Amino acid sequence: MTVFPGFPRLFCLVSETDDLSLLPALAEAGVDGFQVRAKGLPTRELVALPRAVLAAVGPYDARVIVNDRLDVALAAGAHGVHLGADDLAVADARRLAPRLVVGATCRSRSAVITAAQAGADYAGFGPLFESSSKAGLPEPLGVAALAEAAGVLPLLAIGGLTAATTVEARAAGAHGVAVIGAIWRQPDPLAAAKELVTAVA
Repeated sequence: MTVFPGFPRLFCLVSETDDLSLLPALAEAGVDGFQVRAKGLPTRELVALPRAVLAAVGPYDARVIVNDRLDVALAAGAHGVHLGADDLAVADARRLAPRLVVGATCRSRSAVITAAQAGADYAGFGPLFESSSKAGLPEPLGVAALAEAAGVLPLLAIGGLTAATTVEARAAGAHGVAVIGAIWRQPDPLAAAKELVTAVA
């Protein structure tokens, strides 16, 4: 498996409805990446959210990525931006923000290669398994598709991940995972995060 040093292995997605008071404890437990995804917020409020996340997890050297919006990532001082198929093109984001981490959503090896050629630093790969965190998702890709796509960019598996399936994803070549329900929908989010930190190591 290709090793990509320094890039987070466990991203926790964060929205305005999550308990932000838990963020320092999650970062201290080893969650080393946070992706802000809040599609319904007006722009000014959306800028305030990653700023709050940065203030909470910055002392633990965790990275903060903003979903969809390069302008918000830049305004908030985030470490990077994650772009979907309908967002700003990766090449344009790379040109406008050469120092930011740029991620791209991918669902095949060819898409990962295209993203890498456009200047992406990593690819979010999924949904890997069935997920109820987002409506309208395509069919799960499965571990075999992840293994086929690995080795071009750091892959973050997303979609239906648990501690057990995180181990599967890592074994198939994922650099790390990005989760929502595996932390926020658990009775004890901090304990769940610690399990994931162990699984992704």
